[in-house]
Amino acid sequence: MKQLAPGESRVLYLDLSTGEEVVEEYSSEFTRKYVGGYGLAAKLLWDKQKPNVDALGPDNMLGMFCGTCSGSKALVASRYSVVAKSPLTGGWGDSSSGGYFGPAIRANGFDGLFFKGVSDKPVYVLVDAGKVEIKDASDLWGKDTYETEDALKAVHGDKSQVSCIGQSSEKGSLISGISTDKGRFAARSGLGAVMGAKKLKAVVLVNGSYEVPVAHPEKLMEVRKFNMPKDPDFTRYGTAKEPEGYTESGEAPAKNWGASGPSVFKTAEKITGEEIIKYQKKKYTCAQCPIVCGGLMEVEDGPFATDGVTHKPQYETLGALGIMCLIDDPAAMIKFNEVCNRTGLDTISAGGAVAFAIECMENGIITKEDVDLDLTWGNGEAAIELSRMIGDREGFGDVLADGVKIAAEKIGKGSEKYAIHIGGQEVAMHDPKNTNGLTLTYLLDPTPGRHSAGGELLTPPDFEVGSVDKGVYAGRAENHQKLVNIYNVSNAYGNCMLAYFFVKSAQSFHQFIAATTGWDFDLDEAMDAGERIQLFRHAFSLREGINPLEWKKDLSPRIFGQEPLTEGPNKGITIDIDLMLNEYLEFADWDKTTTIPSKRKFESMGMEEVAAYFHAD
Repeated sequence: MKQLAPGESRVLYLDLSTGEEVVEEYSSEFTRKYVGGYGLAAKLLWDKQKPNVDALGPDNMLGMFCGTCSGSKALVASRYSVVAKSPLTGGWGDSSSGGYFGPAIRANGFDGLFFKGVSDKPVYVLVDAGKVEIKDASDLWGKDTYETEDALKAVHGDKSQVSCIGQSSEKGSLISGISTDKGRFAARSGLGAVMGAKKLKAVVLVNGSYEVPVAHPEKLMEVRKFNMPKDPDFTRYGTAKEPEGYTESGEAPAKNWGASGPSVFKTAEKITGEEIIKYQKKKYTCAQCPIVCGGLMEVEDGPFATDGVTHKPQYETLGALGIMCLIDDPAAMIKFNEVCNRTGLDTISAGGAVAFAIECMENGIITKEDVDLDLTWGNGEAAIELSRMIGDREGFGDVLADGVKIAAEKIGKGSEKYAIHIGGQEVAMHDPKNTNGLTLTYLLDPTPGRHSAGGELLTPPDFEVGSVDKGVYAGRAENHQKLVNIYNVSNAYGNCMLAYFFVKSAQSFHQFIAATTGWDFDLDEAMDAGERIQLFRHAFSLREGINPLEWKKDLSPRIFGQEPLTEGPNKGITIDIDLMLNEYLEFADWDKTTTIPSKRKFESMGMEEVAAYFHAD
């Protein structure tokens, strides 16, 4: 495969129905507008996929894209993004994962892989030194992600990189994701179901020896050395250090968002820090990462014994099962993580589904006739068994396997009161009543309810934003847009959220990109590119008929305090949602009813074709 110049990109398009393979190359000038990664993927998906396709049908394109700096020495450029129309929300879907798969895409000479069509039998795609082959995976269908990865590495070698699905995705669970390294997960947006619908069991990358083009390697190493993160707590614990502090502050929702604080969950310290890593066998790190936040764990005996070594649960998992369900056994946290990783479930959604079921049983909406488990707050064994049932679509688990919105529609009986979601997506373990700016992230990003979509929660070091006090809802629009834009740039280069926090300066994001590509890429251009990425993601959802303001119609009043809590650190707080939304829509130049950006806005970002679609004369 020929060498590309720095800044150029190459994408594979593979039709699983016909086997047709097309490779397209994009100029540095073209790529620069979208940075790379999911920014480039958003532009290409807009261009190449017609509107209103069936998310689980042959015309939905599933993309796997590495970041602009993947495979280089840029700090933590390990992540790859998966994109497609989301079967969970009906709009734009993306999710990302660390590990080693992203750099392996680049090592095979590609920046992205797009799959369309539906195979007539289970298959996996082998990319071997840039050569692509569709291979039979009938013997892998039905296996969990650990078994699948082991089987493929037995054939293609331990150094092969595998991205695969488990049985939950095969069975169409809309809360399923895609696994690499037996626990690095592109979990959200239901993209595992898209992969399962295509009968695509796995993508395997081997023998990647393509030399990553870097324009200024010495400059890249200079930026790397200056920004090398050092945080001993995150190195030791990862985000497993957070549950106790987040419980105390009110950042962590408890009891299915019906409560918060240490008066409700009194034992958060039992699933925090040292209590988790006492089960750790060895450390784990992703490609080019000096933080080393991961760990490989094993619970050797007892009711939560693992089936060998599994990945360390991080905060979102600990919050979703532990704080949300009032379970304080660290071994249960590790087992829950293993069950979800093996079957392929998003731990945030799975924990939300378990909490929803507990509250439904507590209120007599479901009974032991529906699910023969003692679903009560704090019962770890019952919660983990239910999560296994969800992954296998077994019994009542089948009702929950598409998320709480669809589950409530099936159950009825007022259960929708306990279905905590935005646009069909279960909400991350960060309460906007504590971090107010998350209101805009949760409600306006095309991937709703996500903490990992930019905004106030994700403020990098040395990045200038205004100061707004907690409980003040005006004056957040400009901050929000700037923080979304810079996060999009970081994400598109392949960066990880922890490196995003622990580099010395947010200037490093555009500096790494400039050193890798050779672009004269400053912060102003980076911010424009970040907004352009956001506009393409948003426009994709708009074209699918998704207006995020419509999500307010079935919004749980618990999330933003329209049903205020009566105790704890978030007691009595009600967020002025309308004030925040209206202020942002005006600032961003989006219509306050449709959320369609103005023709002027699209054209100012060089998106004339999008402007013409929404503003035809």
